[in-house]
Formats: sequence, C-alpha cells, structure tokens
Amino acid sequence: MKRPSIVVDVFLVLALFSCTPWTVWSSSLCQHTNLEVVRPHSVSITEFGAVGDGVALNTKAFQNAIFYLNSFSDKGGAKLFVPAGRWLTGSFDLISHLTLSLDQDAVILGSTNSDDWPVVDPLPSYGRGRELPGGRHKSLIYGRNLTDVIITGNNGTIDGQGSIWWSRFQNKTLNSTRPHLVELMNSTRVRITNLTFTNSPFWTIHPVYCSHVTVQNVTILAPLSSPNTDGIDPDSSDNVCIEDCYISSGDDLISIKSGWDEYGISFGHPSTNIVIHRLIGQTTSAGISIGSEMSGGVSEVQAEDIHIFDSKSAIRIKTSPGRGGYVRNVYIANLTLSNVDIAIRFTGLYGEHPDDAYDPDALPVIERITIKDVIGENVKHAGLIQGIQGDNFVNICLSNITLSVSKKVPWNCSYVKGYSDLVSPEICEPLKERIFPEHSSDCYYLSKPLKSSGNRNKGGWLMSW
Repeated sequence: MKRPSIVVDVFLVLALFSCTPWTVWSSSLCQHTNLEVVRPHSVSITEFGAVGDGVALNTKAFQNAIFYLNSFSDKGGAKLFVPAGRWLTGSFDLISHLTLSLDQDAVILGSTNSDDWPVVDPLPSYGRGRELPGGRHKSLIYGRNLTDVIITGNNGTIDGQGSIWWSRFQNKTLNSTRPHLVELMNSTRVRITNLTFTNSPFWTIHPVYCSHVTVQNVTILAPLSSPNTDGIDPDSSDNVCIEDCYISSGDDLISIKSGWDEYGISFGHPSTNIVIHRLIGQTTSAGISIGSEMSGGVSEVQAEDIHIFDSKSAIRIKTSPGRGGYVRNVYIANLTLSNVDIAIRFTGLYGEHPDDAYDPDALPVIERITIKDVIGENVKHAGLIQGIQGDNFVNICLSNITLSVSKKVPWNCSYVKGYSDLVSPEICEPLKERIFPEHSSDCYYLSKPLKSSGNRNKGGWLMSW
C-alpha cells in the first residue's frame, strides 16, 4: 500500500515553515537522520532459501541470514536486503550494526499462526503483559541490547496481518498480550525510515528503554476499528525524534509512556527529550497522547506542525491516582485540527491498574504544559481538562488558540491551575489569568509576549483538505 501523494506534498510545504526557538535543540537531535550508513557486507534474503510467494514460511531464512551477518558486526556491519515479493515470516531478532532494507515492492508479512510469535517475559516497568497477566507475544521484528540498527526501505511494507489478533482480543480468547509489529529494547542509535507499516496486532512501533531513536518518513495504517493499534509509542526512552509521518490507526497516533503504576515507579526510567515534527493523521483516539502508563516520568517533549483530522481528540494526557511519576515541560505548537471531537483533553482518573498492589496515594505530578498556535474547524469541545482532587494539574498554559466549536459549553475544567492568552472560545475560569507579562516564567518555553494574533497557525492552509 502506497502513501497518498498528497501527504508527500504536505511534507514538502511543511518543510518550508520557519523554525521556532527550539530549532537548535531539535535539529541537533534529528540531524543524524540524513546521514547515509554504508554497510560493507550485504546479502539478500533469497540467498538463505526464502520464497516471496506469500505462502511459504520464511522465519528460518530470516533467522539464518541474521545469524550469518552477525559475523560482520565488528567489520563495519551488514545489510539484509528483502527484494520484491511477499515474504511470510514469524518473529525474528535483529543484531547490532545491521540494516534491514526493503525493496519498494517488498512486503514482509506476519504469520497468522500465533505459534510463530513466541511468548516472552513481561517488561519490568509493567510487571505483566499489558492486556493479560504473564508474558506477551514477541514482536514480529524484535531486538534487545543493540547498537546501530536501521530498518528502512523505498516505502516497502511491513504488514502484521493483525486481524486474527484483533478478533481474539475482542472475543476474549487471548492467552497472552498481543505482539507489537516492531519492538526494540535497551538499544541505542535506532533508525526506522521510509517504510509503510500496516495492520499491527497491537502497538506498531515500540522503542522501550532505548536512546537516540529516529522514526522518520513512515506511514502507519490500520483500520480505525482495530483495537489498540497505536502508531509510535516511545516508552521509557530518551532522545527520540519522530518526523514526517502519516498515521491512521485504531488508537493513539503517538503515545509517550514510561511504565505502569508500582512497576514503573520502581523501574524509574523516564521518557525525556522527545521531538515530534510534521505529523498528519486520524484516529478513534488521540493524535498525541502522554500516558496513561507514565509512572517513570515524562519530560522535555516538543511537538510542532501537527495536523489531526476526523479524530476523537488531538492532544491528550492520561493519568490516575496510583500512577505516581510526572509529566512536565511539554511544548506543543502549530496544530491544525479538523473534525475533532475534543481538541485538548487531560484525564486524571483514567484508571486501569496492573494489579491490586498499586498505591492509591501515589499521585502524579502534571505541570508546565504549554499548548499554543492552534486553529481548528468543526471541533465539538475545545477542552476537557480534568485533574485530580487534591492533586491539581498546574501551570497549564494555552496561547493563541482559535477553535470553531459546536458545543454550547466549549471548556470543562476542574482541579487545574494555569494561564492563557488569545484563546477563543473564551477559556474556562481556572485558566483565565493572563500569561503575559506576570506569568510567562510559569509557562514552559513562553518567555516573550505575542505581538499579534494575525499569524496564528502556519499549518492553517491544511484546512482546505
């Protein structure tokens, strides 16, 4: 399945946008994505007996090829090439200093036999499988403790064939938590670029306990009715760059996480330095969410040039008593919304706990969240911003926001404290105090007053879609 050409045009125009004050930091985080990595050794999957007819199972071929290439990991690394064809496989593991490269007409197909997706231990920051106690099925493409891994292609496709897993989830016949399509654990210098990912059984791309991760120029597609098919979920990871992506899925397009209740608190591995640029998509859930599993903490998040359409919500923070942890220092700017039910949604009573051992007095800290330069048409609710009684969300700052809202009560706010400027429709009472000049230092990355409201959102031209 190829990406609609209009998306490519969108990215070209977005690339012309002038930069924000974040440019120095974010470009230094993402600049390595344009560097070509040349591997001195290369083989094709066909050299190991693989058959690209969509019928023959090629798990052994992938495993044998990667085992062979491991001998070159200290000699500059190696490339495994997947040519045109439909290559059916079960789970296989990557190695360090490897490029997995797909031809534009190559499709890696996930097996529909659950036995081809082995069950592995739960993540320590979750304490159990996300859906069921015990282990979880290994992702189709998996790796742990790796360095210098590239998954790329000329818009080749990785298809999880997830419908059998969705049915088992909906029918409550799963024995273990569903697998992701791609999961890298405890790894550094990971690049996933120029590919289409479709029909993941569960979350699509899941870097967990990773550092220096780039996901760039990918398309992620799953039916809107498919359960929990998140697009990209950075989880207890740092220095993550997500750029130029189109996602249409049955759950959050991007969801930043860091562990679940007492397990995430104990593991204590935050997600930090997350950059998201030029995201376009639709979902039955949120465009960009943080949580609900955020017990290890989430901070230093920057998202800009975002277009969310035909979706439940655009920006969402999900947490609950028992989560502990924190979400702080979040800056989201230049949003264009169309046909979105709720533009901004913070939920302090999300619930869902791994077991009964969580501490209900472990309250999350939600502070210094800035959302600015937003324009939206055909929005039902401007915001549902609901903190926790006795645990207010503080320093929530909304600036330069114009929404065309259909509901008579556009904002619903409780247990929050913050500030605003140039917000239409009129903001709720807890956020009415002005940002400028006296509270700019309380708002994350807002130090200068807005001179006018004439250039409200650089992505507004997208409303003509």
